[in-house]
Amino acid sequence: MNKEIEEIIVKSFFNKRIQQRVLFELSSSKKRQDAIERLNHNYLDTLRNEFMIEIPKPNSDPEEIVNLLKVHGASKNCYVISWHSLDGKEFPLTTAIEELIWYGMPSFISCTHGKLAYFQAEQVYGAPPRFILKRTL
Repeated sequence: MNKEIEEIIVKSFFNKRIQQRVLFELSSSKKRQDAIERLNHNYLDTLRNEFMIEIPKPNSDPEEIVNLLKVHGASKNCYVISWHSLDGKEFPLTTAIEELIWYGMPSFISCTHGKLAYFQAEQVYGAPPRFILKRTL
């Protein structure tokens, strides 16, 4: 895991009132899952809604999502926060999206650290809610 990247992600996209707690949880091997669990059903309380743009359904085509992220300025590589084995690592954007899109659990992908991210919530029925998080400031 990369603490510097995770600090940029949390300070850019997570609600201010929980940022320090989330950073602590992400940095702890025992608590890391608690931070990721916050993205399950409570993601609207966890993430900064003013930066969230919902991707309309149908939204399950990895190629379309990658292209959409590229239009918004995504880098070739990304950083993943997820319960998936990709957690805490950098990957090519296409690889990360293809691996995580069918995973069904919350996943956060930083595409341009502090500026652009992709988030998919936990899958309940049908495709999970998917979002682009974009800061323009």
